[in-house]
Amino acid sequence: MPHIHMAAQKIRKKFLVFGSPLIEQPEINEVVRTLKSGWVGTGPKVQRFEEMFRAYKGTRYAMALNSCTAALHLSMLAVGIKDGDEVIVPAMTFAATANSVIHAGARPVFVDCDKETMNISPEAVLKKITPKTKAIIVVHLTGRPCNMQAIMAIAKRRRLKVIEDCAHAIESEYHGEKAGTFGDLGAFSFYVTKNITTVEGGMAITNNETYADKIKTLALHGMNKDAWKRFSDTGYKHYQVVYSGFKYNMTDLQAAIGIHQLPRIEKYWRRRGEIWERYNQAFMELPVFIPAPNEPNTRHSRHLYTLLLDLNKLKITRDQFLNQMTKENIGIGVHYIALHLHPYYKKRFGYKPGDFPNARWISQRTVSLPLSPKLKAADVEDVIRAVKKILAKHRK
Repeated sequence: MPHIHMAAQKIRKKFLVFGSPLIEQPEINEVVRTLKSGWVGTGPKVQRFEEMFRAYKGTRYAMALNSCTAALHLSMLAVGIKDGDEVIVPAMTFAATANSVIHAGARPVFVDCDKETMNISPEAVLKKITPKTKAIIVVHLTGRPCNMQAIMAIAKRRRLKVIEDCAHAIESEYHGEKAGTFGDLGAFSFYVTKNITTVEGGMAITNNETYADKIKTLALHGMNKDAWKRFSDTGYKHYQVVYSGFKYNMTDLQAAIGIHQLPRIEKYWRRRGEIWERYNQAFMELPVFIPAPNEPNTRHSRHLYTLLLDLNKLKITRDQFLNQMTKENIGIGVHYIALHLHPYYKKRFGYKPGDFPNARWISQRTVSLPLSPKLKAADVEDVIRAVKKILAKHRK
């Protein structure tokens, strides 16, 4: 009888979605109540979520928005960034970090990252400061806090504003202080893949009343009254347009999820920590670089677990690895391809691939594995088996 070749069995039968959030019954109930209430736009639940987040961070003000991108853009405008200014931005970040600078009319000046931590290099920042430099955006990449002591010292000495991109860093701490509280403003994300979610959403925090007022007004068309206050039962209030603003407000429908997600933030953080340690243990002897240990006196939010493939010991590229993981029904991510390698920034600002060698090196090797509190133990083991299977097959 002729031999029948059987296709290799996949690690999983059902696809494991990367970054799938853990949505629980209380927020589902809250969304339904909100839908039935007749008030689904910006209203009392947004205000409640803002107050909860403000208390969690210990800041004077928290402004809920429709994205972290909106928080970054409005932060640029709040601190006075304008046409002709320069803002220092890490090359190793998501496009929104740089785009927020461009939307404000300024030029993003990219700098390289530290090869081990993947965070912005203070030494690289110093080299790029010019008379046009007005601010620094730091990104706490994957949830690892940046060296805020060095960054804030540079900013103070050079009289620069500091905006913290905390999209990955809700729980992160540096020397006992929470991420987002060092600079003039902090911007946070509650996108569907983030540590807590409102599906889409963001927050800006600050201790500066002027910045807070400006962001609040700019976020809703430049009007000086919140819509829900205008239409509430306390009596109609006319508004005045005092800025050419934007449509960046969060809705009560989104906040209905957030007010139940936020109290579970530590529980979710601990679960991701368990998965993190299991990955570290499993991958220690493989041809990869596991995440660097935490710096002393810091707290990592454990938002993304990134492996860096040791390409010198493998016969495949990172992209081939991604494709093979997908074929095993494991969802996977890349955080990130450095900004200077993208066509838009190369064409507009003249950046070249070799400009930031550390960011480029990471871009060619980085892989993000599933790290959601929704993952069951069996899901985690499937990820590990898939990684081991592919690396064993392609090891030099």
